[in-house]
Amino acid sequence: MKTKSLLGTASLALAIAAFSASAQAQIAIGHLADYSGGTSDVGTPYGQAVADTFAWINKSGGVGGKQLNLDTNDYGYQVPRAIALYKKWSAPDTKVAAIMGWGTADTEALTGFLAQDKIPDMSGSYAAALTDPEGTSGKAKAAPYNFFYGPTYSDALRAMLMWAADDWKAKGKGGKPKFVHMGANHPYPNAPKAAGEALAQELGFEVLPPLVFALTPGDYSAQCLSLKSSGANYAYLGNTAASNISVMKACKSAGIDIQFLGNVWGMDENAAKTAGDAADGVIFPLRTSVSWGGDAPGMKTVMEISKMSDPTGKVYRPVHYVAAVCSAMYMKEALDWAAKNGGATGENVAKGYYQKKDWVPAGMEGVCNPSTYTEKDHRGTMKVDLYRAKVTGATDGDLNDLMAKGTIKLEKVKTVELPRKPEWFGW
Repeated sequence: MKTKSLLGTASLALAIAAFSASAQAQIAIGHLADYSGGTSDVGTPYGQAVADTFAWINKSGGVGGKQLNLDTNDYGYQVPRAIALYKKWSAPDTKVAAIMGWGTADTEALTGFLAQDKIPDMSGSYAAALTDPEGTSGKAKAAPYNFFYGPTYSDALRAMLMWAADDWKAKGKGGKPKFVHMGANHPYPNAPKAAGEALAQELGFEVLPPLVFALTPGDYSAQCLSLKSSGANYAYLGNTAASNISVMKACKSAGIDIQFLGNVWGMDENAAKTAGDAADGVIFPLRTSVSWGGDAPGMKTVMEISKMSDPTGKVYRPVHYVAAVCSAMYMKEALDWAAKNGGATGENVAKGYYQKKDWVPAGMEGVCNPSTYTEKDHRGTMKVDLYRAKVTGATDGDLNDLMAKGTIKLEKVKTVELPRKPEWFGW
């Protein structure tokens, strides 16, 4: 009995040691996802892409011989839940090397903590306030551990307004075009509001009072009647696609002729399918060089990553999925650098973002737009690719078929290279 007992104790000790070694052999990553909250329409494909990418990285050998332990949580787009999760992720015994974040309100709420705890956050929020690592702009608090892939909400809106000013002239219309900002009274839709309205005035627009509509789908006939009576010509939709669809459909039914400008989360292939002809003509920014199935060497990698949750390879992935793959792959390479330069601590991972200029992650050539992050400026790019949603028929049926037939198209309109104006930094 005594021998068996000793053997049992030894086995238990070995099991604990093996578990401990296994835990140490993993790199912990936090992942905030919105699968059930106000932005779940776009949060779901984005979050799935993050999960798929990290699963694919692990299948391909991990980082520095270690597997990545991605702790995915649906926080329902609720700031208190994000803060509670952050407390777990920043605790000494469960501290993560980095976070794949999500919303503007929660990301901004965590910015100070991230800096204090030295944990980089690659968010799905592109608020310009997150791009000033040292706080030198005077417009935002220092955000040294905040990163994201793509142009800021403000820069994307600036590019769309420049296009709109040219569009107005090209149509030979006289007088001042009228611009209105639309969206929920919430940090995310409001993030580019002041920047957009300031440039609109500079460009000669008449800026109308903003129109508020909720982040959730609903009856927005009243907002469309307000648009009609105001004579607005260009309207920025600051919400995610689900509620924007409600506005576009209501305005189409009311016979309103207006050019909608969608934010980066405001339009995608699924939204065009749901909105039908109400989505035809919407201008919006695309973060990647190509969309799903596009002609680029890196699309092969994206397709392989997609198979982690769709082994058939038949599911059509919207623009948010492809952009999320890019975001996760940037983090992967920052982790790679950290692992080779002192270990995958948050501080080292953040330094990993500064190691390359005009950087496209390996295997993502032609998909991810080149990005450059410096210790003084976290605006990865000033290039904004503008696309137009085209809907030319009934949108019932499978999205793959609709895209293949060209019933729904994402048509490139213009690339705007914005200057790095000091007065636009952090705003």
